[in-house]
Amino acid sequence: MKMNQLLAMRAFVRVVDTDSFSRAADQLGMPRSTVSKLVTDLERHLGTTLLHRTTRSLAVTPEGKEYYQYAVRLIADLDLADTIVRRNKANPGGMLRIDVPAVFAESLLIPALPDFHRQFPDVAISLGVNDRTINLVSEAVDCVIRIGELLDMSMVGRKLFDMEYVTCATPAYLAANGIPHTPQDLSVGHELVGYFSAGSGRAEGLTFIKGEQRYFYDRCAFSANGGSGIIAMMRAGLGIGQPLKCYVEDDLKDGRLVAILPEWQRPALPVHVLYPPNRHQNARLQVFIDWLIARFRKPA
Repeated sequence: MKMNQLLAMRAFVRVVDTDSFSRAADQLGMPRSTVSKLVTDLERHLGTTLLHRTTRSLAVTPEGKEYYQYAVRLIADLDLADTIVRRNKANPGGMLRIDVPAVFAESLLIPALPDFHRQFPDVAISLGVNDRTINLVSEAVDCVIRIGELLDMSMVGRKLFDMEYVTCATPAYLAANGIPHTPQDLSVGHELVGYFSAGSGRAEGLTFIKGEQRYFYDRCAFSANGGSGIIAMMRAGLGIGQPLKCYVEDDLKDGRLVAILPEWQRPALPVHVLYPPNRHQNARLQVFIDWLIARFRKPA
């Protein structure tokens, strides 16, 4: 069986400190024979004698005295490291690097961060706010929030909730162009605001589903590659769009935007927090993920 060198070092240091194998065994909570074997195995590993033993006396050799000095410092440093990590796990601190889509950050995450800061005041947040896809490992990011189906299966994903869409427009636009009562009404006399992928240039139009009926419009007079751009275009009265509802709750409540075609739905988008699999023991990341889930996950 391979020797546990750290345990053997602890046994040797305790024997030297107590000047007794028996007292060292009592303090370590193990049989005297085990302590004796640990020290013997350590001597065999080092190829030198650390202790001269007789039935009545115990003496540390010159090599043993030199090794003792190093072993004491090493064990003290290790115990200090253990203490610091345990304390940090109980009271997480340090910098947490997060990357979040722009509208999610502005509408949902940033307004909620005061609550996280009250609970974990020693965790500093460095927030990347953008809609581009990043490499977590190469850019030293602890976690990202992503909206939509998961594509990177090398990351650990925890689902937070589903985001629903709402079809809406400004009161002025609807007054000028009429209120559509069916998706077919959008094909004549209406302008649409949609999304396009900055990477592929692919347009993503408006989708309407009710039971077995499905309609899709990709003819958008105006489009943007991020949620904030789409919402800004709609607020400017440029047309009808389908923003994520949680981003425009205040606009709908205050009447700046008006919901239409409520019986026609667009499939909701899942929201996940992603992080590399080797980061699961990071205490500040763990408390942030637990906080995200408690804050945003909707009851089943």
